[in-house]
Amino acid sequence: MRRTHNCGELRQADIGKKVCMQGWVRFSRDHGGVEFIDLADAYGITQLVFDPEDITSGADKNSISESLRSFTRESAVSVDGIVRKRIEGTEDPKNRTGEVEVLITKAEVLNRSKAPPFELGDQKEGVLPGEEIRLRYRYLDLRRTEMIEALRFRHRFISAAREYLDKNGFVEVETPMLTKSTPEGARDFIVPSRVHPGTFYALPQSPQLFKQMLMMGSMDRYYQVARCFRDEDSRADRQPEFTQLDMEMSFVDMKDIQEMIEGLVVHIWKKIYNKKLKAPFRRISFDEAMNKYGSDKPDLRYGLPMVHITDIVKNAPYEIFQNVLSKGGAIVGLNVTSDLRMKDGEDSIGRNEIDRLIHFVKKSGLGGMTWMRATKDGLDSNIVKYFTPDVLSELKKEMDVKEGDLLLLLAGPKRNVLETGGLLRKKLAEDLGLTDPDDFLFAWLVDCPMFETDPASGKKDAFHHPFVMPTTPLDIENVGGASFDLILNGSELGSGSQRIHDPEVQRKIFKMLGLSDQKIETDFGFFLEALGYGAPPHGGIALGLDRVISILLHRETIRDVIAFPKNKKGQSLLDGSPQKVDDEKLEELQILSIAIDDINIEDIE
Repeated sequence: MRRTHNCGELRQADIGKKVCMQGWVRFSRDHGGVEFIDLADAYGITQLVFDPEDITSGADKNSISESLRSFTRESAVSVDGIVRKRIEGTEDPKNRTGEVEVLITKAEVLNRSKAPPFELGDQKEGVLPGEEIRLRYRYLDLRRTEMIEALRFRHRFISAAREYLDKNGFVEVETPMLTKSTPEGARDFIVPSRVHPGTFYALPQSPQLFKQMLMMGSMDRYYQVARCFRDEDSRADRQPEFTQLDMEMSFVDMKDIQEMIEGLVVHIWKKIYNKKLKAPFRRISFDEAMNKYGSDKPDLRYGLPMVHITDIVKNAPYEIFQNVLSKGGAIVGLNVTSDLRMKDGEDSIGRNEIDRLIHFVKKSGLGGMTWMRATKDGLDSNIVKYFTPDVLSELKKEMDVKEGDLLLLLAGPKRNVLETGGLLRKKLAEDLGLTDPDDFLFAWLVDCPMFETDPASGKKDAFHHPFVMPTTPLDIENVGGASFDLILNGSELGSGSQRIHDPEVQRKIFKMLGLSDQKIETDFGFFLEALGYGAPPHGGIALGLDRVISILLHRETIRDVIAFPKNKKGQSLLDGSPQKVDDEKLEELQILSIAIDDINIEDIE
């Protein structure tokens, strides 16, 4: 290769070497006839210097000068030169190559760039352009250090995962992209078939059925860096197309799967951070997570648990509480202790802050919030008069109240109270600075329910998916499922489960979810047939790679760790998709294209 070194490579030991550097012109500065250029590539930035006074004999100064005049910002260029030490006092300690520079002896433009639509150098707060502009010119955005680091980190993460899985006997297998449309929770993207007009493939929401059938086919240990597709609204942690690290194992139980994943995470941590991660991870039941933290993916780096006080205050003549209790509601409290609130001798939650918290709770769906402060004389607030001394004493004991503590009380329908309490807990942690962004705490959510009921329709849905092995008899009210989630700092990284391997149990689960015999046969007949041929006990997990990487790199959205993501509306601003297709292509697929403007309402009537 003509290039001898990349732009992040040169050090003092290279002084005196003749080098060829190639990259993009990030900045250029003319200091009284001496020109300085920052040359960038995927590895770093090196300072180049054109100094006519110091130029070596034999170099064509005029030719160099003429070439440099065509060095527009972000042009791809090639430069020959000699490495020299920077003048004392001009070193750049923030740059790995900041002790040296390259004296230019030859310069060439490889491809001249138009003026870029935004600045690509080290971005300061407020300088970075909006996301829509960066997605429109993603090929330029990918030159930014932050994006380069994200993609390289993602590569290292996946490489470490592959290394671990290979050592543990896993085989990487690709599963189909063109599949059968089956109900798995989200809407499918469908693809028309030209060969079989009027029929459609679906892009996979996950490789779920195929990886289970790999277990039936004796693969025993499978994994895949799998592309998945779901036609759902985009959010900060969702994309229409995403990537998951998908795994499945035969002849295992839940404990085996969890231990394998813990080993995987510990291995990755050692490879990337050179730190030993503590395992096994904490286990927390679904009921405990919801009742104490108001979330099935609680952030366990801090306390602030909810305390259920319904039975303590049920006889207090406080009208708001009594109205809630008469409708079967619940009352919980959070104790924001004085040691959490006191900053430099001042209480960080004063009366104005309490009012803002009340407003936050109302926006979250509850009617409001009441509160009490613990003083040396006892609990104090405008509602204390409604509670007897015995109730107040029991409340202090149950919530472990000490002088200076602040109690925040929520009342309403139980589900709303728990969810709002979880949001309030998270807000308090943010406001009080209770988390260290570099502290990563993994945990397992276990003992999950098999089903959940839609509060509006009363319809029973699968809590995770319909292939989870039940852990209790199916004829009881609250059926348990052998599923589990890996959670990290308040986010779910992935879900796993022991799978159903008995076709009759699987058929019963489908029926409990409201599927008719015909629907079961149409959508899942092939899968039930496969289960009937000696399917082994098996299970697995899928980790959302985009989400994991975004959390570890402290990115606000997974779009910042994906090379070519869609925007919030599911559009690719880079290539303009989705777009209309030519009528000729639709005709070839035997699909009728009708523009809304061409429809005559009278004809329809």
